[in-house]
Formats: sequence, structure tokens, C-alpha cells
Amino acid sequence: MTTVVLADDEALLRKALASLLPLEGDITVLAEAEDGASAIHATLEHEPDVLVIDLEMPGVDGLGAVAEIRRTRPQQVILMLTRHARPGVLRKALKLGVQGFVSKSAEPVHITSVITALHEGKRWIDPDVSALAVVDDCPLTDREIDVLRGTADGFSVADIAAQLHLVEGTVRNYLSNALQKTQTRTRHEAARYAREHDWL
Repeated sequence: MTTVVLADDEALLRKALASLLPLEGDITVLAEAEDGASAIHATLEHEPDVLVIDLEMPGVDGLGAVAEIRRTRPQQVILMLTRHARPGVLRKALKLGVQGFVSKSAEPVHITSVITALHEGKRWIDPDVSALAVVDDCPLTDREIDVLRGTADGFSVADIAAQLHLVEGTVRNYLSNALQKTQTRTRHEAARYAREHDWL
């Protein structure tokens, strides 16, 4: 028996998976979560064998939730569901120790088999997800991406510096580098450019 917490802001998909996964395999869904914050709470409370989490959710996104969960449960097995496997995002998730990636369009029977494989200590990345991730033309460093992501989320330089535990001058240097690489005039333009090119 494999226990699971399901986190996805799309209620229809989440409810469908909660109903179908136990039918397809030896799986018990302990809890459902509709956003990143409740995913963190449910995972820490129920301690599932596998957390199945959507990458894109309101508030705290999938990556943010995984980073927070890792602090308390470093060994938590995680399967990430995604529609858009951007190279930078995939790299970041792998650094956080996410063991599996499956497309949100996958059949429940496939998701079930991947959950079982991850619980057995294996890893899995859907071929269509990994194919997208290999095409990486992003010239930005991880830190430059971090500061642009903060900009895109509407944070000030001071806020970004506090979040990333950097001094403001360092954040400005990263932003300056990002402006040069994206050939844009403002940090907001740079963030928009990076997002349009699927680098964030």
C-alpha cells in the first residue's frame, strides 16, 4: 500500500485523480490540497509515502512548497505534475530532489505506475518532459533567474534581497547582468522577456 497526498489547484483534476488512483493501484489518498501552503501543511501532517504536486499553483507554487517540505522532511518522495516543463524549472526541481516528473495529460494508470516506482526508490521523468528540458538556451544563471522571478512577482529590490539573503547591491548586480543578457532596459522588461522565453 502506498500513501499519497495530492496537491493541485485544479479541483476537477485533483478530484478525478483522488478517485482514480486507488482504482488503478494499491494507493490510499490521505489528503488533498488546493495550493502550495495547504500542500505543505497536509504533507507534514500526514507524512505520505509520495507527495503528488502540481508545479503551478497560486500563492506558494510547487517548487516553493517542495523547498519548504524538504526542510522538515528531507527524504519525502515527490512526483511533480506539469504542463510546461521549462528547463530552468526542471533544473531547480531536480536540485530540490524531486524524484519524478509526469505530464498533467498522462493517463491515471501511468501516474499510478510512476507513484509505485518512486515509492520503490526509482526515478522517472516523462520523455516529453525531459525532451523539453534538454533544449536549454537560457543564458541566465540560477541567481539571475531568482532575482527576475522576484521582480516578476512584484517584489522590490529590498524584498528580493531579504528573500534571497543577499545585500541589495548584489541583487542590483544580478539584475544588471540580466538586463545585458536579455538586452532590455528595465528589470520588469527583463523579467517579462525571461518569462516569455520560458526561462523563469
